[in-house]
Amino acid sequence: MIVGIHQPNFLPWLGYFYKLAKSDVFVLLDNVQYTKNSFVNRNKIKTSQGAIWLTVPVKIKGRFGQLVKEVEINNTVKWQKKHLKTLEMNYKKAKFFEQIFSGLEAVYYANDWSNLCELNLRLFKWVLSILKLEKRLVRASELNVEGESTQLLINVVKEIGGDIYLSGFGGAKYQDDESFKEAGITLAYYEFEHPAYPQLWSEFVPNLSIIDLLFNCGPESLDVVPHNKMANDDN
Repeated sequence: MIVGIHQPNFLPWLGYFYKLAKSDVFVLLDNVQYTKNSFVNRNKIKTSQGAIWLTVPVKIKGRFGQLVKEVEINNTVKWQKKHLKTLEMNYKKAKFFEQIFSGLEAVYYANDWSNLCELNLRLFKWVLSILKLEKRLVRASELNVEGESTQLLINVVKEIGGDIYLSGFGGAKYQDDESFKEAGITLAYYEFEHPAYPQLWSEFVPNLSIIDLLFNCGPESLDVVPHNKMANDDN
């Protein structure tokens, strides 16, 4: 069983969903410390002036911050209205704008969102429904696991019953590969090669939020990345 683990980011980029597609179980790591101005509460979209941040305002509590699952949205800022207006201005000419925009708007106003993680999870499931990706999703905070850094990842994989941990090559910078081996877990790496796809506003810009791909390619978005593979993967 292949287990992928990642923090519950806000409308993540393509590589995030590729990692999920290659996993049997995907764990949302919501029990680690939140980092201010990370991809957990913001991501980039494309405009006529280049890439800009789409940010969900949050309340920062305590000197040392809080866990991802505890972060509250700052609703004194009308972020939903601002986001939707920005997206409409920059994507209204996209091929699948109406279809995707109506779905996003429904999620934005489906609740008086106060918890960032809950919003991200709802948006995440909405994207999966468009991509027709059906995967088992688990929140790390709902598991009986403790630990930090590499040990936390190992404990999550064991608790899930997995025997393969899927990591991006960036993980090699901070995780202890030998610890996975000692724990009897195979460490598999994948390297995501970002594809080009039809985009508005001149030259192609990679590494944007999945929302850019959805507006431009709609339900066929997942077909944009068929050539990417996990290391030593023949599928």
